[in-house]
Amino acid sequence: MPPALEARGIVRRYGTLLANDRIDLAVAEGEIHAVMGENGAGKSTLMSILFGMQPPDAGEIRLDGRSVRLHSPADAIARGLFMVHQAFRLFAHLTVWENVVYGQEPRRLLLLDRRAARARVATLAARYGLSVDPDARLGLLPVGVRQRVEILKALHRRVRILILDEPTAVLTPPEREGLFAVMRRLASERCSVLFVTHKLDEVLAVADRVTVLRDGRVAARFATAATTPAAIVEAMTGRAPVPRPPRAALAAGRVLLDVRALTVRAPGRPRLVDEVSFTVRAGEIVGIAGVAGNGQEALVAALVGLRPPDGGRVLLDRRDVTAADVATHRDAGLAYIPEDRAAVGSAAAASIADNMAMGFHRAAPFARGIWQDRAAVRAAAAALIARHGIRAGGVDRPAGALSGGNLQKLVVARELAHGAAVLIAEQPTRGVDLGAIESIHALLAAERAAGRAVLLVSAELSEILALSDRILVMFEGRVLAELAAGTADAQHLGRLLAGQRDAAA
Repeated sequence: MPPALEARGIVRRYGTLLANDRIDLAVAEGEIHAVMGENGAGKSTLMSILFGMQPPDAGEIRLDGRSVRLHSPADAIARGLFMVHQAFRLFAHLTVWENVVYGQEPRRLLLLDRRAARARVATLAARYGLSVDPDARLGLLPVGVRQRVEILKALHRRVRILILDEPTAVLTPPEREGLFAVMRRLASERCSVLFVTHKLDEVLAVADRVTVLRDGRVAARFATAATTPAAIVEAMTGRAPVPRPPRAALAAGRVLLDVRALTVRAPGRPRLVDEVSFTVRAGEIVGIAGVAGNGQEALVAALVGLRPPDGGRVLLDRRDVTAADVATHRDAGLAYIPEDRAAVGSAAAASIADNMAMGFHRAAPFARGIWQDRAAVRAAAAALIARHGIRAGGVDRPAGALSGGNLQKLVVARELAHGAAVLIAEQPTRGVDLGAIESIHALLAAERAAGRAVLLVSAELSEILALSDRILVMFEGRVLAELAAGTADAQHLGRLLAGQRDAAA
């Protein structure tokens, strides 16, 4: 049988940048096919071409052996192809069921059949184990649940070929296993799954084959059952993997972040954050682990000034910033790497240079009195791009033109450039490649070594375990447990994440 989806000789240029250089890719019916590569390797460009978001400059797309021209995503969806993007295409003000059926609503006598729509969403959610309330307002849901809504959109449209672009970047380990179960179920029903990821363990666990891209070209193809993690890493990076050095022991200093009985309420719901207290000391990384929706997002928003808490206090280096705005938090010595790099961490239409200066643009060296020093802004951006290996194509390009991983590097570079006493890092390695993960981990360790206080909020248990001196587990808005790093392992944390208070190490 011909491949369900095939790309032949795909070429795509952006000015002088050759993003895709004669790429060939074939995905069989009922196959889970992974695509890997470092940030800027051309993965997202290729996926956007396959989904009809942009045309190739050269090459051909074939579905079931027939050449097709996909003029738009609507054209791709009509042919049974659907894509779940890193940045979700959802309406925050609509309910779950309204988002799922939007554009393909069940009707009765030309009118929207709300009962049938809700029932359809509930049936799909139950069949594929995608737990979600059809009547929940999407804007109130955590990122992990929103991804389930995107997948339900695809299932509602009877997808034959599903493209998942970094789908596990927003998921906790239990949610990840649930997604893998959905992928296997789809493959068993003859749906083809194209799975873009940076995570080796996931590729080896769920994919049948993997295609590796490097610098816009196909670097290697593997059957996952017949390869090794080291071989894939070498194909991605052009070098053998480097083992992580052991973490140096440090004595923690004075308290720099002090959170006292912090409470965040939501109308008509249990408290999102329920009297949470903890401290982070100089020279310490405190990790917060928890399944999405257990209060981490609201906690961080209150800590950085994005939403006022309903009770409790927040002190930055003994300065009370409980009711302060974001700018005051910055002035008090807080740096923040947000979970959502696109909506919160950057301005897509602004230049890379302006994004690098954002939040610091009113002070020296970027400003002289009321005037901004454009040369200083551009020079600082160029230096950070070089230091952090960001593939930017120039400081005057809009930040929205960057790949997701390179945008994350930009945000990290900016937040660490000013020596803030306290760093809150929320999902800092989400959607970045293996090399960038190593780099960001090294940067966080360097912040710790420099005597700064780091609060790490991550869905990656391996990241929490590797970097944290202490670990806080959040469940239903409260700190369920506090562990020293040496007393925790993934199994123990997994039980605590499920709310088992009496879990034993």
